[in-house]
Amino acid sequence: MTTRTVTTAQGAVRGALRDGFAVFHGVPYAAPPSRAGRFAAPSPHDKWTGVRDATAPGPTAPQAERNLGAIDMSPYFGPGWIAEDTGDGYDDYLTVDVWTPGPDRGEEPLPVMVFVHGGGFVAGSARAGLYDGSAFARSGVVLVTVQYRLGIAGFLDLPGAPRNRGLLDVLAALRWVRQNIAAFGGDPERVTLFGQSAGATLTGAAIASPRGDGLVRRAIVQSGSGLGAFSPEQAARVTKEAAAALGVAPEAGAFDTVSDADLVAAAAGLGGVDLRTATAYDPLIGLSPFSLVVDEQPAEAVAAGHGAAAGTDLLIGVNSEEGNLYLAPSGADVASTEADVRSAAELSHPDPDGLLAAYRAERPDASYGRLRSAVMGDALFGAGSWALAGAHAERSAGATYSYLFDWRSPALGGRLGAAHTVELPFVFGLDPAPLRGERALLGPDGPPAGLADRMHGAWVRFARTGDPGWDPYDTDRRATMVIGGDGWEVREDPRGRVREAWRR
Repeated sequence: MTTRTVTTAQGAVRGALRDGFAVFHGVPYAAPPSRAGRFAAPSPHDKWTGVRDATAPGPTAPQAERNLGAIDMSPYFGPGWIAEDTGDGYDDYLTVDVWTPGPDRGEEPLPVMVFVHGGGFVAGSARAGLYDGSAFARSGVVLVTVQYRLGIAGFLDLPGAPRNRGLLDVLAALRWVRQNIAAFGGDPERVTLFGQSAGATLTGAAIASPRGDGLVRRAIVQSGSGLGAFSPEQAARVTKEAAAALGVAPEAGAFDTVSDADLVAAAAGLGGVDLRTATAYDPLIGLSPFSLVVDEQPAEAVAAGHGAAAGTDLLIGVNSEEGNLYLAPSGADVASTEADVRSAAELSHPDPDGLLAAYRAERPDASYGRLRSAVMGDALFGAGSWALAGAHAERSAGATYSYLFDWRSPALGGRLGAAHTVELPFVFGLDPAPLRGERALLGPDGPPAGLADRMHGAWVRFARTGDPGWDPYDTDRRATMVIGGDGWEVREDPRGRVREAWRR
C-alpha cells in the first residue's frame, strides 16, 4: 500500500493513496468519550508521538442495529456499532475521515466540505458506503466526514450535562478543521458544512448558533428541519422514560454508571413516548425519541438574526416523496387508510382539517398511502426546511438557494420513489451499480445517465463559489430547482399551497 503522512496539531497521521487522491480514516478531533466524558462537552485529544495509522476505518459510535424492512439500507446506516478498545476501555470514535486530492499539491488551497451523516440521531457513521468521498477528491474538494455521539450519549437532556452533546461534537470537528485542514490541502476560509436528515438538522443548528461563528462559510441542508428540535419539556419526558428503563436517577452522574451497551438497549426501547404538549407537537412524529433540545428553534434563531447564518450562503431542499421511506418498505403505503392519513395530520398540525384540504387540493387523485406519505414528509422535513429557507433569505447577507429532488427510484416496484435518502448517491457522485437491485436504494434499473455528475457538480460548484447554478431563493418568487431524472427546471414556489398551510 502506498501511503502519505500529514502532521496535524495533535500528531502525524498516515493515510492511503488511491488513484491520485489520499484518504485518512479515523483521525481524532476530540478525546474518546470516557466514563467521565460520555456526558461532557468534547475535549481536545491528547497529542501522540510517532505516526498514527489512518489507512483503515476505525470504531463507530455505540448504536443499535437499524432495519427498515424490504429496502436494504445498509449503505446508509453503515456497519453499525464497531467497537475497538483503545486500551483504556473506551473507543476513540470522535473522529473524521478526510478525502483529499493531495496534501502537498503545491497549489491554491482547495474548498472544504464537511459532511454530517443522518440516522435519526441514533445511528450511522462515516463508514457507511454512501459517504465514499472519492468523487469529491477527484473534483478538487477536500471532504471531511464526521462521527459524533448518538442516542443517549449524544442527545438525551440530562441535568448535570451540557445539552446537545452531538452538536457540540460537530462544532468541535469544525474547530479541528479550521486548525488542521490546511495540512491536507484545504482552505479553512472556504468551509461548507453539509448534512442529510439528522445531520442536516445539526447543520442548520450549527449555523443558527453563535458557536458556529467563523467556522462555516456555506451550508447545505438536505432533508433536515429548522423546526425539528424538542422543547426542554418534551426532552424531559424522554429523560424520565430512559431513567426508568435503566433504573437510575435522571441525572448525568447516575447515567455515567451505565455501560454503553445498556445505554444503547435503553435507547432502542424508548419508542412511543408521547411528546405532544400544550404548546408543541412532536417534530419527529414519533420516529425518534432524540433530537436537539432548544428554547428557540434554529429557524426562529435565524429569523431573529442570531448565530453564524447571517453571513453564510445556504443551499437547502427536500425530496418530493420523503415519507415513502417510512411506509413503502413495510407495505404501509398500500395498506394506508383514510384514518391513517388523518392520524398523520393530527400528530403534526393544530388544524388537521385545513391541512388535509390543502393536500387533497394539491393531489386530488392521490391514494391514501401517497397522502399519508406527503403529510409525514412535510411534517418531518418540508415545513422546517421552508421555515429555515425563508428566515435565511430574509435575514442573511448570504445567498439562499432551494432545490426539490424529484427523481423516482423504481425500487419496490416503483413504490419507493423520491423517498428520503434517495438523493445521497447523486450528491456523492457514486457509481450506481452497487446500489441497484429490487431491494436496493436505486432499484433494478438504476438512474438516468448523468444525474450523479450533474448533481454532484452543483454541490461542488456551490462549495467553490456560493452558487449552485440556478436562481437564488427569496420570499417573493421562492425559486426552486426541481431536480428530475431527465431534466432540471426552476419553478416558483412548487409546493406553495401546502407550504402556506404549514405556515398558518
